[in-house]
Order: sequence, then structure tokens, then C-alpha cells
Amino acid sequence: MALDFPDSPSNGDYYEGFVYDSTAGVWRVTKDPALATFEYLVIAGGGAGGGYQAGGGGAGGYRCNVSGENSGGGASAEPVLSIANGSYTVTIGAGGAGSSGAVGGYGSASVFATVTSYGGGGGGARDNFGPGNAGGSGGGGGSNASVPGGIGLSGQGFAGGIGKTAVANAGGGGGGASEAGDAGAADPGDGGDGVASSITGSSVTRGGGGGASGGSGEPAGSGGAGGGGNGATGNGTNQTAGTANTGGGGGASGAISAGASGGSGIVVLKYRDSLSLTIGAGLTSSTTTSGGYKITTFTEGTDTVSF
Repeated sequence: MALDFPDSPSNGDYYEGFVYDSTAGVWRVTKDPALATFEYLVIAGGGAGGGYQAGGGGAGGYRCNVSGENSGGGASAEPVLSIANGSYTVTIGAGGAGSSGAVGGYGSASVFATVTSYGGGGGGARDNFGPGNAGGSGGGGGSNASVPGGIGLSGQGFAGGIGKTAVANAGGGGGGASEAGDAGAADPGDGGDGVASSITGSSVTRGGGGGASGGSGEPAGSGGAGGGGNGATGNGTNQTAGTANTGGGGGASGAISAGASGGSGIVVLKYRDSLSLTIGAGLTSSTTTSGGYKITTFTEGTDTVSF
């Protein structure tokens, strides 16, 4: 007797002992609709810092389901992810790019299967580009008359700091995965700190917000722990980029120039060592084995993984 498979199935749909593979367009036999269980860390690209007495870039969205750890925005670890055999997308988000004298660019999203982390918001700039952009974590506000930082997404990151709360032209720090960016007051604001994870076997902090900048004679705002770039000193252009594969926000420029770029994101998967992943050529990755588990770290590209 022929089976009446559902119309218009999605990848991973389970029906009567079969799972749908959307890449091949076929239903495959499986014994278990939850064939593989993954722990994951999915971090998006950080936002760029603003250009000209500006706010720091917000960190990329931070999502984690490792037991006992945290996701961004003060959230606890997400639930265990069990998915059927098939093909799933992995994408590593790029950091946002700065624009001369303007708000910083957004970071790009990182993806694993059904898990998407959204890019960090760009930092605001002085004059007509004041507010920071919303994002995984929000960009800091620019230095024109107490403008707000961008909001962070629930479960992914925090807001950027308010710009120019005092007489000085001081931008707000970019939001981080574990805390909001500092407000710009007498000095430019520091970026918010990121979150630590031991999914790779050692504790690493990622998802720091970018530091802000200000006017002549003002110090640089520091990047948050976890890859946030530093803002420029005074009216300078010595701002630094967010660190690659941390999702850190970029530092803001003090002069009429482009803010520093955000850091690229990362995806880390931990799964039992009896499982073999087939990784598409468009992804850059490395795999280690420890204590009965494999840990695969993806640092660049987009493609599919299948098992």
C-alpha cells in the first residue's frame, strides 16, 4: 500500500518512518525523527561603529543552548535541539561596514538550521545620523543632543548607550551580549561586555560592543570584553574593528570618516562522536573530538551540513 506523503513538505519533516530531504527532494527512511542532538553557539556579525563623534557598533546576536550557560540579553540557555537526518543551512554572518560621517552598517545574520542570530546594529553619528540602529545588540547613540542607542533583540543582546548626556560630544557605547553599552557623558561610552562559553572546551568570551568616540581632547571609549573594538581618541581615526569570529561591535570614529567594521560571527556545534557531518565546500570549519563528542567550529561562508 502506497503512503500518502504530505503535500509541500519542509526539510526535516517526519512521516511514518520517513524524513524529508529538501535538497534532494525525496523522503528518506529513518528510524528516529530526532536522530541527532546538538549543542550550539550561534553568533552573528557585529555592527560597525559610527563615523564622526559617534556611537560604538552593537555586538551580533548571541544564541546558545549549552546547559548551564547563557544566551544574550540576559536569557538562559535555549532548549536542546534534536533534528532529523537531512541537510541544514549554516551561515557565518559578516561584520557591518562603516560609512564616512554616518551611522555604521548592520552586521549580517548567522544561521544553523532553525536557529538565527541577527546582526548587530550600527553606531549612530553626529548631526543628522544620531540614533544607533537596533540589532542583535543595539548600536550606541551619536553625540547630538542626547540621542538613544538602538535596542537589542530579546534573547540575543542588549541596547546601545545613549549619546551626549552631558556638554561633551560623547557617543554611547555599543550594546553587548551580556550588558548594555555605557551612556556618553563627560567621556564617550564603553561597549557592553559579551558572554562566555566553554562549548569548545575552554571558556571564551564573545559578543562585546564597540567603544564610542567624542570631540577634541576626549578619550576613547573601550570595546566590551568579547571582541568589541575601541573608539577613536578625540577627533582621531584610530578606532579599531571588532575581533573576527566574536561578533564584536566596531569602534566609532572621532573624525568625519568611516567607523571601524564589526567582527564576523561564528557557529559552533557539539554532537556525539558517532555522528558524521558532511560539510559543504562553501564553509570553512575545523573539528576536534573530546570525551565522546565532536566539536565543529565554522568560521566563514555559507552552505549546508548533512548527516
